[in-house]
Amino acid sequence: MRRYLFFVNQPYSYSILRPLQAEIGRRGDEVAWFVAGCSAAPLKPDETRLKTVKEVEAYGAEATFVPGDWVPYFFPGIKVEVFHGMARNKRGHKSEDESDHYRIRGWFDLYCTHAEKDTEKFQALAQELGHFSVAKTGWPKLDSLLKDVSGGERARSEGESPTVFFASTFSRSVTCAPQLADKIETLSKSGKWRFIVTLHPKMDESTVDRYRSMQSANLRFVESDEDLIPLLPEADLMLCDTSSIMFEFMFLERPVVTFRTKMPGPYLIDVQAIEQLEDGLMLAVQRPEELLDAQKQLCRDLHGFFDGRSSERVLDAVDQFLTEKKQTLKSKPLNLIRKLKVRRRLRRELAKTPH
Repeated sequence: MRRYLFFVNQPYSYSILRPLQAEIGRRGDEVAWFVAGCSAAPLKPDETRLKTVKEVEAYGAEATFVPGDWVPYFFPGIKVEVFHGMARNKRGHKSEDESDHYRIRGWFDLYCTHAEKDTEKFQALAQELGHFSVAKTGWPKLDSLLKDVSGGERARSEGESPTVFFASTFSRSVTCAPQLADKIETLSKSGKWRFIVTLHPKMDESTVDRYRSMQSANLRFVESDEDLIPLLPEADLMLCDTSSIMFEFMFLERPVVTFRTKMPGPYLIDVQAIEQLEDGLMLAVQRPEELLDAQKQLCRDLHGFFDGRSSERVLDAVDQFLTEKKQTLKSKPLNLIRKLKVRRRLRRELAKTPH
């Protein structure tokens, strides 16, 4: 029996890691959670939580899975990067290769990639640096979406208003949440639209409070630590800015409208002015064929698997790494200053983590 550890630093980690947990249990293995820097409230009664570094060391996991970009290097076992999103240039860099997605920080032994392009990029870096391995596995978070949900147009009852899933990231340079609050409230009160709203966990609290106050029969606010995957199929379309959740939604083969996105393309309807927003939503409800075709192509580029079995491939890749590849790698760089910073960061994150 193998023991695994999940390292959680952001609320979105839960929905990424739970499909892995299900597959670990199916194989008769064991997993524990270590939460640092966010609430552990989403943990369920039957999920094991380790609260201290001493407990982690005693647990002795063979692999730690990480959806973020850092992990305590001194935790036992190999460190496995499963990513918090798919490879896209969210910050408007000159090219996608310049994005943080491909930054090698020296913490991880195995990168579990999603599609051909990111796999090729990471494999080139692995060959150059020699201290980590790469496996194309797909993203565990999409497993239930691809396995359990029928894509395409959502069936609505007669007279039912379209449901818009509104999601916004937190960065001031890309977020649309503050600008669209009044418009979304007006649209929800009109009765012509229903909204499901969620905001990034790092969103400015005044903006979060504004949207919480808008809840009504036609607007549901969802806290950032809730699992959003089961909610996505409830929507007919998505309204977004530059949050990567819009790419997850596209796997449902449903339209996405954005407001001044940093990632424009034929796979979405981008709106530049608030007064044009409802027109964009109305166009999306019509499900333009060329838009949906472009979405399908993008999904094929972003994720190489549509079978909902990425968690299986991740665990198979870990098994192969432990039995065959681990001993072939060079030692990681010393990174003494980075390691000191990680220790300090862990202390800070644990200090603010509710127990």
